[in-house]
Amino acid sequence: MDKNYIQNLIRNYPDFPKKGILFRDITPVFRDQRSLHYLGDYFHEKFDRIDIDSIAGIEARGFILSTILGLKFNKGMIMIRKAGKLPGNTVKKEYGIEYGNAVMEIQLDTFKKGTKVLIADDLLATGGTALAAANLVEQLGGIVVGFAFIVELSSLGGNRLLESKGYSIHSMVVYP
Repeated sequence: MDKNYIQNLIRNYPDFPKKGILFRDITPVFRDQRSLHYLGDYFHEKFDRIDIDSIAGIEARGFILSTILGLKFNKGMIMIRKAGKLPGNTVKKEYGIEYGNAVMEIQLDTFKKGTKVLIADDLLATGGTALAAANLVEQLGGIVVGFAFIVELSSLGGNRLLESKGYSIHSMVVYP
């Protein structure tokens, strides 16, 4: 697996969505068949010794990675969505983001207590979204066995936040 192959596909957009932000665009990674295989192989290698029952994806690009991993691990995929997007009874979690607050939710009957869940998302920045997702899984009695991220912005501290809570994280491409 060539992590540089993935990193070379990621495009940089300075001052997007606002001045001072360097946006790391992974859209080309998802368009490339070879990189999809690399993503699956990379995270399978990182988590193959861990007992996993299901893969949870955080809306929206986390759905893509969690589907790739679900196929690779032969497991089902759980959706953690923005509030108001899931039918039926849900559990909601409010969390802070760079420019305010957001709310995520998961359906109450998504899994049984004790289910071991790997959480996948495209990007780890401050860790707020990932931690909120873990809280939702744990609120339903699930066990978070780790996190898989395509890109990590290490200077924003999300890795330190999640590790301080005892979570195992693996990021394919890490930017300082």
